[in-house]
Parts: sequence; structure tokens; C-alpha cells
Amino acid sequence: MTMYKKGSEIIWECLAREGVEVVFGYPGGAILPAYDALNLYPQIHHVLVRHEQGAAHMADGYARSTGKVGVAIATSGPGATNLVTGLITAMMDSVPLVCITGQVASTVIGTTAFQEADVVGITKPVTKRNYLVTDVKDLAYTIKEAFHVARSGRPGPVVIDTPKDIQAAETEFFYPETPVVLPGEQLPLKATADQVAQALELINTAQRPVILAGHGVLLSGAMEELLDIANTGAIPVTTTLLGIGGFPASHPLWLGMMGMHGEAGANHAIQEADLLLAFGMRFDDRVTGTLETYSPHSKKIHIDIDAAELNKNVPADVGIHGDLKTVLSQLRGGVAKVKRDVWLAQISRWQADSRQRDVLNTYNGDVLLAAQVIHDIWMFTQGQAVVVTDVGQHQMLACQYYHLDEPNTFLSSGGAGTMGFGLPAAIGARFGVPDDREIWVIAGDGSIQMTITELATAVQENSNINICVINNGYLGMVRQWQETFYEERYTATPIAGPDYVKLAEAYGLAGHRVMYRDEVLPVLERARTRKGPALIEFVVEQHDMVYPMVSPGAALNEMVRRPYESMAFQPFAMSIENSQALR
Repeated sequence: MTMYKKGSEIIWECLAREGVEVVFGYPGGAILPAYDALNLYPQIHHVLVRHEQGAAHMADGYARSTGKVGVAIATSGPGATNLVTGLITAMMDSVPLVCITGQVASTVIGTTAFQEADVVGITKPVTKRNYLVTDVKDLAYTIKEAFHVARSGRPGPVVIDTPKDIQAAETEFFYPETPVVLPGEQLPLKATADQVAQALELINTAQRPVILAGHGVLLSGAMEELLDIANTGAIPVTTTLLGIGGFPASHPLWLGMMGMHGEAGANHAIQEADLLLAFGMRFDDRVTGTLETYSPHSKKIHIDIDAAELNKNVPADVGIHGDLKTVLSQLRGGVAKVKRDVWLAQISRWQADSRQRDVLNTYNGDVLLAAQVIHDIWMFTQGQAVVVTDVGQHQMLACQYYHLDEPNTFLSSGGAGTMGFGLPAAIGARFGVPDDREIWVIAGDGSIQMTITELATAVQENSNINICVINNGYLGMVRQWQETFYEERYTATPIAGPDYVKLAEAYGLAGHRVMYRDEVLPVLERARTRKGPALIEFVVEQHDMVYPMVSPGAALNEMVRRPYESMAFQPFAMSIENSQALR
């Protein structure tokens, strides 16, 4: 039986057949035909965001927490361009998104029509692929191909720009059932026999190996294989920021996060290693420090699904282009049982030094510290929450003080470092995370204000999330750099904010404020007991630093460390009372 559908109906029909259950968007004139047709598809839940950037981040959070493709919808012109920050966030972190944008009628493209923008040209640098649909007959296949591109190989965001007249046009509809096969797309999944032999020779003869576990561990689902190789070979594991959760933090071989604000033990181990096993990571500058001095004594095995990452930053002695889970499955049976007691003992000494410097062990004052807050949230939730962070000092402290054992439970903007990511990403994740799993947002007072309007979305959707605002009255990470490298010239970093409790209540959330350590756990309990979103403001010390810190141009082990001696902080200069003077 011949079936005819309008382009606007084809959009939702294809989304439904791709298994999409929720989309995040904001209507407008050029996408209005599609929104009108949404009424025919009640099985797809639409979340009305307050800004299109929020739509992209919500789709991103949904995708990271589920492994599915996230979907965002926007109108033409400024609606589409407001997605760009979310697109580059997803692109840098290999997150599968499909974003469908409205466009002015195809007959007036190029005439500077009202709300016209060259969406394809603007988004090309920040997407895996993008499309401008000029014939309604191509729409169904374009959508199917877009989902394939988004999720295959190294995942990423895709944009489909749909002119208004294409949405209104009618055509014979059939859903393409055959799998999408694109020219040149046949990616190698396995390592060659020679590569396996070379890698195993290096692994089994190494005295001081370290595994560098990246986001690719999570994307390929290689957690079991990684754990088996580490256990069998007694090989310590450190993770990138996006690799957190790919290896259990409770495991004795876990070294914590590496890099600029990583654990000192992990950084020392990398620099002293004789073999680095880089699994699904790309040797980002925040991970390596200066390349000239990076792990100078080690051989390198690098496995990645993206061939462009091999030998891009750090030359590999064995570079394997393939699916990480498949390649590790090839390697795991050949890894020898080796005792590396001397190496592990040295790492333990580095870790003991870090514990002696830990702010939780060296500070006994009355002023609340951000590290204490995050540690207490970890203890309160028993490490079982999904943690979504914004970007800044609080993000690094969350990496250090909230320890996760399960994959896809730490959501954060890595490559792009996008402030404003946390709140909307948590709202999106709520649609993918089981209802009985808590979601806690860790945000700074600077980053939360970038997308704070999405509190209204959280209330409208009754999203059961807990939003923790770490308020130190500064753009904290920028202030830290100013203190360290710019002789304490705090230009444009002191930041005023609203009364967060009143703001929460104005939006219809439960609002709480904490200023002292003994208030933390009771307030966390009150936030947990109320169904729906809650916001907690933690007023913390202003001038605390995130340690360790690798300065620009320094080697990875040349870290600025927290002093051994106890610290004494002054009370928060911008107290709740005198902060009113800044407003």
C-alpha cells in the first residue's frame, strides 16, 4: 500500500523508527511544520528548553548516560546558531547527536531572508557531518544516514538542515530498511597478528607499565577487557577525565585521573614508566604536559578507532587502528601473569605522599572547602550517583573526590571545557538514567549562571536532580591562574550572583544554603527526600586552589603541590550578608 507523508511527518516517523523516545528543542517559524506534526507522534516526548544551547547539552547528557543518539531540534537563524556551543562540546568528546534545524524556504536561501543563516557552513567545523535537504524525497534516507554517522566509528554530532517548504512538501514514504554503507567507511576492527605479537612482547617484558584509559573504553564497552588485562598483568591504570568510570575507582590498581590536575602518583608513574598502554585516548595537552618531556623512557602502545589520533601528538611504537573492545579481546589471553611488586611499591609511596598533602587531612578550620563538600556528597551517596559537572575548579575536585566504579556515571565537558554544560546535561541524563539512580550536579557559581534559565525546564519536567552550586564568589579556575601566573591581579574574576535560595524558590525548586561543614549532610538529606529538582548553595572558601597543578610548559611530574603543613583560611570575604553590596 502506497503511503504518502509530508516532510514534517517524515521527520518524526524516522525518529520513531530509530527508537527515539525523547527530543529536546525550541520551536520557531522555520521549524513550525515539524512541530505541528509532532502531535501525531505522542510516543516521542518533547522537552521544551529555555535556550537552544540547553537543548544540545540535554541531548548530549542523554547520549552520554545511555549510549544512544541524543536528538535536539531548533529553528533557523539564531535558533540553529545557538546549538553551536553544544555541537563543539559533543564533537570534542565524541558524543552521538542528531540535531534537526529548520531553514527558510529553499526558494529564498541566499537572499538574506528573515532568520536565515548558513547552517551548513557554520556547523561544518563542529560536526561529524551535516546536510541541507533540498528534496523531500531524500529526507528519510538522510535521517537514517545521519543516525548511522552519529553512532558509528568515533561517534559525533550531525546536523540536518530542513527548509520550511521541504517540511511542507508531500512524497511517497518508505523507510530505508537496508543498512547504511558509506564509501570508505569499512573501519578495521581487529589488530593484525603482527600487531598483537608486538604489543604482547612489550607488555610482558615491561617492568614499569601503566595503562592510560580514555573515553574510548566507555564508548567501545571495553571495561571488562581492561579490568582483565590490568588484573592479569598487575598493571596500574590511570584515566583521562572522560575515562572516569571506565575502571573501578575502588580497585587497588587504580591511580586516579592523570594530567594537569590529576593525581600526583599517576603523573609520576607516567613519567617513570617504561611502557604506556594508551587505550582509547588522544594524548590531549591537558593530559601530557609539554610533549618534549612526556614519559621519556617509555615505549608506547596506542589503540584507537580514529586513525587520525595515532601518532598525532605522541609517536607510538605500536599503533593499532581498530575497535578497542575487539583489540583488547585479542590481547587479553596473551598477557602474562607478572608480579610487579617493586613498581607498585614505588607508586604506593607516591600515593602516600599525596595523602599527607590532601586538604581533607591537613585542614581543620571552620571555613567550608569545596573538596569537603564533594567528599561528603560522595560519602552520602555511597558513590552510587550519576555525577554531572560544569567546568572549573569544582570539576577537577569532583574528579579527585568523587570516586566512581561504574561506566557512564561521570558526565563532564572535557575537550571543549564548556561552562554551562552541567545543569542541562543532567536534565537530559534524567531521561536515560533509571529513576532510582540519583543525579547530582556539581556546578560553580560562574558556570551555573550561563544556563541557569534551564531551572525552569527542570521544574516543568519535574526532573529529579540535585544541583549543588559551589559558590566562592570568583571564576575560580581563572582566579587560580591569576594568582599563580599573573601576580594576583584578579581582573574580571570576582563574580556576583543572585540569592540562590530565593532564585530556586522563584523557579519552584527547593532551595538550601550551607555555610559550615556540619550542615552539609543534613541538607543533603533534605534535598534527597523531596521529589523533583533541588538546589543547594555551598558558600565555600574563596582562595583555595586545586592541587596538583602542572604549569604550562612544565613536564608532567613538575607539579605545583599542596604544602604539607596545615592551612588556615580566612572566612569567605563575600559572605551572604555583604554579597548584597555586589548586586
